[in-house]
Amino acid sequence: MPDNIAATLLDWYDLNARDLPWRARPGANATDPYRVWLSEVMLQQTQVATVIPYFEKFTARWPDFAALAAEEDAEVMSAWAGLGYYARARNMLACAREVARLGAIPDTEAELLRLPGVGGYTAAAVAAIAFGRRAVVVDGNVERVVSRLFALSDPLPGAKPQIRALTDSITPDARAGDFAQAMMDLGATICTARSPRCLLCPLRSACAAFAGGAPETFPVKTKKAAKPQRYGTLFWFERDGQVLLVQRPDKGLLGGMRALPTGPWVESPPGIEGAPVAVEWRILGSGITHVFTHFRLDCALAVATIGAQEAVQGIWWPVAEIESAGLPTVFAKAVEAIRRAR
Repeated sequence: MPDNIAATLLDWYDLNARDLPWRARPGANATDPYRVWLSEVMLQQTQVATVIPYFEKFTARWPDFAALAAEEDAEVMSAWAGLGYYARARNMLACAREVARLGAIPDTEAELLRLPGVGGYTAAAVAAIAFGRRAVVVDGNVERVVSRLFALSDPLPGAKPQIRALTDSITPDARAGDFAQAMMDLGATICTARSPRCLLCPLRSACAAFAGGAPETFPVKTKKAAKPQRYGTLFWFERDGQVLLVQRPDKGLLGGMRALPTGPWVESPPGIEGAPVAVEWRILGSGITHVFTHFRLDCALAVATIGAQEAVQGIWWPVAEIESAGLPTVFAKAVEAIRRAR
């Protein structure tokens, strides 16, 4: 059964592989490990359609590890703005600088795991896709495909070790990179989370969930707890056509990013606590909501305009060019809401 699954899926992939800017054609080895690595970093918890324009922008501006490693942190973080999960960008920079120091990216899973910010999934994906090594590559799409193939009744996340072992059992020695990408494509285009297109699936005859008549019920998932609620205030502080921005501390949420000044994010609305300066603030009638990985944030928006004589710590950015500041999504939402309200 495992051999048949791999051979059948690879035959399907040869005809149906998605055309993606970081990919080699089926059966061909990747020629640029940098592009494979960068795409895998960007694709973590992010949709392909969202990643493509960022990938193209990054590779045009920073075409290799050395170019990325030499760039200032703020420039890279600004270019990353909107992709979310900003720790990825900080880890990406640390990894690029280590690879530049080494002279080349390692080509084995074990050595890749020693690089900053490279975890098990990324190490396996780069080893398999960029270097043709046999590695077991498991992302969310692969979890779903394997859960359905074997009709796993154990819920996620507890079933992850079992899913990895089963993926290992069907991963071929040859073309492991193509096999990994074929599994991802199958999950993204046919074995989808909702309304799987089973009649088009090349693995239908081997799929236990299809045979059972309810493939959409797999994988079984543990019910998620409600996200904690937090409240905050974002401050729009303007003078002479410029708005005050700050650079957030390198450590912590949205580290190193340019942002609007903000007070604390706490369990009840903090009013103007943490305002960048004591002036007369006007709280807008509506705020914004943003959902982070671990909590939901509702923010009030406070605005003030001051004279040129006021001395304030921060970065004065032209209001007309605010899009070029590379603000994270939560602050970009605030800018849009403030513009609508003015």
